[in-house]
Amino acid sequence: MFSKRAAPILVILVAAALVALAVWLVGRVLNGDDSLLRNATVRDAVITPNADGDTDATLIHYELSRNATVSIYLENAAGERFTFRQDKPRGAGEYEVLFSGVVDGYRLPGETIAGDILARLLRDGDYTWSIVATDLDGVSETQSGTLTIAAADPELPEIRNFSLDKDTFTPNRDGIADRLLAQLYLPKEVASLRVFLQMPDGSEMPIAEQERDIPLNMPGRHYFDYEGGVDNGETPPPDGTYPLIAVAEDLEGQRMRAESELTIQFGGVPRGYIISPPTGNTVQWSATAVSLCDTITFTLTVENDGNTPIRTTGPAPGTVYDSDWNYNTVGWPTESGAFRVAIGFENELTNYPYRWAVGNVEDLQRIGDYYYLMPGQRAVVTGSIRVVDVFGVRNPQPIWAGLIHEDVEITAFNDRVDTQSILVDVPDADNMPTCAPRAIPVRVLPEGNN
Repeated sequence: MFSKRAAPILVILVAAALVALAVWLVGRVLNGDDSLLRNATVRDAVITPNADGDTDATLIHYELSRNATVSIYLENAAGERFTFRQDKPRGAGEYEVLFSGVVDGYRLPGETIAGDILARLLRDGDYTWSIVATDLDGVSETQSGTLTIAAADPELPEIRNFSLDKDTFTPNRDGIADRLLAQLYLPKEVASLRVFLQMPDGSEMPIAEQERDIPLNMPGRHYFDYEGGVDNGETPPPDGTYPLIAVAEDLEGQRMRAESELTIQFGGVPRGYIISPPTGNTVQWSATAVSLCDTITFTLTVENDGNTPIRTTGPAPGTVYDSDWNYNTVGWPTESGAFRVAIGFENELTNYPYRWAVGNVEDLQRIGDYYYLMPGQRAVVTGSIRVVDVFGVRNPQPIWAGLIHEDVEITAFNDRVDTQSILVDVPDADNMPTCAPRAIPVRVLPEGNN
C-alpha cells in the first residue's frame, strides 16, 4: 500500500523534473538546438564573377555554437574539390564572408602557364558548396547547397617573361652593376602588380616600377628599377642571394606569382675621406712658393671608412700635370662612380682639373676588371703639377685638395680640404722663361682594367 509519507517526495521530484524540462525548452527556444554548425546559407544561387559590378559575388553566412575550425569548399560535377577556406579557427558566433568565385590556385589539365597560380576563379558550371566545422573534441558537422558560376572571366593575370638584366648586382654607387632592371609582360589589366625582394624574415623590400609608355597595371611590358636604396643613402640588404618575386592580382581577385633569384654583392654606401693627422697639414706641399717651370708636389692619405669597397681610376699617383692641362688632357676622363683625389684652385676653368687614383695598384684590390680601396684600408697619394702659368689672376693662388665621387657627389668634408696659398714667382716680361715642352703622359691601364 502506497505510503502517505512518500507522497510529498514524489511531488517534489515531479516538480523538479517539470522545472528542468521547462529550462531545457526555454534554452531550445532561445538558443536553438545543440548542433555545432547552424544556418549555413549562400545568398545567391548564381554569380557572374567578371568585375562588371553585377552579381560578381555572393554572401556566405553561418553560425557556430562553440569554438571550431571551419573549411569551405566547392565540388564540381566530376567531384573535383576547390578550397575557399581551409581549417580557419573561429569562435562561437555568426560569420559572413563574400565569395566572388575565387578559390585557392589550381591548374586545368594540360596547362603550361609559367609561375604559380595563387588564387583562381572557378570555371563556369554548377557546384556543390560545403561548410565544415570541427570543434575542439573533433566533432564535425557539414552543411551544403548548390551554386552556379556563369560568365566568369577565364583569363588569368599571367606574368610572362619575368627576367632580370643581371643575376648579381653590387649596389654601392661605383658605377659598375649598381642597378638592377627587372621586366615582365602582362597580357591583361590588373588591379595591382608588385615586385619585391623577399627578406629572410618574410618581409618584403618593394621595388619601384619605372613607368614608361605602358601605364601602371595595364597590358604590356613593365620595368622595375632597383638600386638597393643606396641612392637615398640607405644601406642595402646584406650580401646574399634573395628571391625576387612578382605578384599580379586582377580585378576579379585572381592572383599569380613569378619568382627569380638575385645575388647582392659588395653592397653598401661608399665612404672615404682625406685623413687629417693630429699634427701637421692634411695636405703636405713641397713648397709654398714656386718659380715658373718648376714642379710642386703634394702628399695626402685617403681612408675607406665605409663598409663597401670604393672604386678608383687613374692616372696613377705620381703623375705630373702641367698647370695648363687637366684630367682629360692626360686621357682619364670622368668615370661615373669612381673616387679620385683631386686638386683645385680658385680660378680653375674646370672643377678640380688635376685628378689621381686613390692609391697605387699595390694599395688596391682587383675585383673583376676594376681596382678598389677596400673597407678600413688607407693609401698615401702623391701628385705633382709643373707650373707653366700663374693659375689665373690671383697670386698667391689659393689651392686645395678634394676627394671626388665622380658624377655622384663631393661631400662637404671632402671638398676644399686644407686650402693653402701658393705663390708663383713671376719675373718681369723681359725675363719670362719658356718652359720646355713635355710630352703628355701615355695612359697606362693596370692589368685587367678596361
